Amino acid sequence: MSGDKKYSILIVDDESANISTLKTILNSEYTIYASINGEEAIEAVEEFMPDVILLDIIMPGMDGYEIITALKKSEKTKDIPVIFITGLDSADAEEKGLALGAADYITKPFHTAIVKIRVKNQINLIERFRIEHDLNVVLKLQSELVSAKELAERNREIAEHSNRVKSEFLSRMSHEMRTPMHAITSVMHIINMHNVPESLKEFIDEMKKASDNLQNMIDDVLDISNMEYGAFKLSNTVFDADALFMDVLQTASYNAEKKQQIFKSKQDPTLPSFLNGDEKRLKQVITSLLANAVKFTPEKGEIFFESEVINFDNGIITLQITISDNGIGIAKEQQDKLFELFEQGDGSTSRKHFGIGIGLPLSKRIIEMMDGKLWVESEPEKGATFNFTCKLQKVS
Repeated sequence: MSGDKKYSILIVDDESANISTLKTILNSEYTIYASINGEEAIEAVEEFMPDVILLDIIMPGMDGYEIITALKKSEKTKDIPVIFITGLDSADAEEKGLALGAADYITKPFHTAIVKIRVKNQINLIERFRIEHDLNVVLKLQSELVSAKELAERNREIAEHSNRVKSEFLSRMSHEMRTPMHAITSVMHIINMHNVPESLKEFIDEMKKASDNLQNMIDDVLDISNMEYGAFKLSNTVFDADALFMDVLQTASYNAEKKQQIFKSKQDPTLPSFLNGDEKRLKQVITSLLANAVKFTPEKGEIFFESEVINFDNGIITLQITISDNGIGIAKEQQDKLFELFEQGDGSTSRKHFGIGIGLPLSKRIIEMMDGKLWVESEPEKGATFNFTCKLQKVS
């Protein structure tokens, strides 16, 4: 059995067919060990120190309850999570197992997805524990007044490890969320292909709006995760600038109209119709800023959009976009937080406007990759003006 995988699983079951099935389910992701009785299992645990144990309850000789009792008495093995695997359909059996220290249950016959999820849940807890353990080590070092150099190096290692685990989690979570989201959007599409009663159309529209918002959040999380990994790159293609602005402004105008807001725009007539750059990311930033303006501006408020060419040098255009509103505004002490990942001007659970604090930090990073900058000018109750510049190439 190869030992080069990150985590290992010990399967304890007297039925070879059960061991074979679990190996088939888990072998591609974990190092697998197996034992067919209690005595052999305890020896294997001591030798290999697996990360997770899958333990059958009913076995000849030592049963699962006796095995877990022995493991929990040992300082060396007491913290290894044990998942009982059983065909027993009894609340008493489950209660007894949990009382003895079992972390979870998997019932027979095995369902591939359930087995993987329950094992992965324990692995995620192990990762979290390791992060917390590392952080506790840092606190201990600080309390003992270690040298500044040693502490700085340890903090760097902890930060890198925490960021890596966080990025892996964000990427994994976003990819896993995409599957159910595709199912939801597919069902929505099928529903819209049929004659929907008028009484339900409003609810269908709200469902679509909610699913679109969630999909955008998932995409933003993936972008941030890719940036953390260094996998986020800008493309460089020729695009129709007129079509891009027409699209984003029509959408913003429609959204503003639904809130009875006044939406105005002014386009620089010197802006070329075709430019070379990343159309998708430019559109993403403008759309995000316009959506914020609509969200944070009350009904019958005003929103203004302006594009302006502020410099042209050797075929490179510096474009400035300005989006203003007369909404709730932002206090000076909160403005810097807007561009920090997962921070918000109002982070309370009772806040009126919800979000996850990704849109503006992501937009700022994209704009900086486009050799520009993003900033805000605002006062509470006096609205806000978001500006950004970016560099694009004129198409000859």
